[in-house]
Amino acid sequence: MKNKIDFKALTLMDAYDIAILIEQEACERYREFASLIGARYEGDAGDFFSEMAGFEALHAKSLSERRQKLFGDKEKKVTAAMIWNVEAPEENRPRTYMSVRQAYAVALESEQKAYDFFNQALSQVTDEETRVLFKELREEEAEHKKKLLEKLKSVPEGDGPDLTDDDIDEPPQI
Repeated sequence: MKNKIDFKALTLMDAYDIAILIEQEACERYREFASLIGARYEGDAGDFFSEMAGFEALHAKSLSERRQKLFGDKEKKVTAAMIWNVEAPEENRPRTYMSVRQAYAVALESEQKAYDFFNQALSQVTDEETRVLFKELREEEAEHKKKLLEKLKSVPEGDGPDLTDDDIDEPPQI
C-alpha cells in the first residue's frame, strides 16, 4: 500500500496530524511485535520492542500536545488510511527467537524509513511552516537512529541465538 498524501497541498495542521499518525502506527506495530515474541528474559527482544513502543507513544503525545496548542480541537483532514509503514517496522520482521541485536536492526531500519519519508516529502512540500516541521522531524529520526546505534554498542555480540523460524523446524535431538 502506498502513502496517499498530496504534499503540495499540505498545511501545518495536516503535517502534525500525519506525524502523529506515523508515531501511533509505529507504537502499535512495536506493541504487536512485543506481544508476538513475548518475554523470555529481562532485556530480550520482546522487552526492546516494548521499550520502542513506549518511545513512539511519547513522541506521538508530544506532537499531539503541540498540535493542540496550535490548532485546538480543529477537525483532522488526514486519516490513518493515508499513511502506511512510514516508520512502523515491516510486519514480517518479528521472529520467535529474535536476538536483541536483530531487534535493534528492525528499529534502525524503521528510523531510516521515517527519515527517508520526511526527506522525500520535503522535495514536494510548499508550505514553509510545514517544511520547518518536516526538517525538524527528519533530524529527530536521524538522532533516534544515532542513539540506537550508540545503545547497540552495549549489546553483547552473543546476546541470543540469532535463530530464524526456519532454523526451528525440528525439535532438538536428545
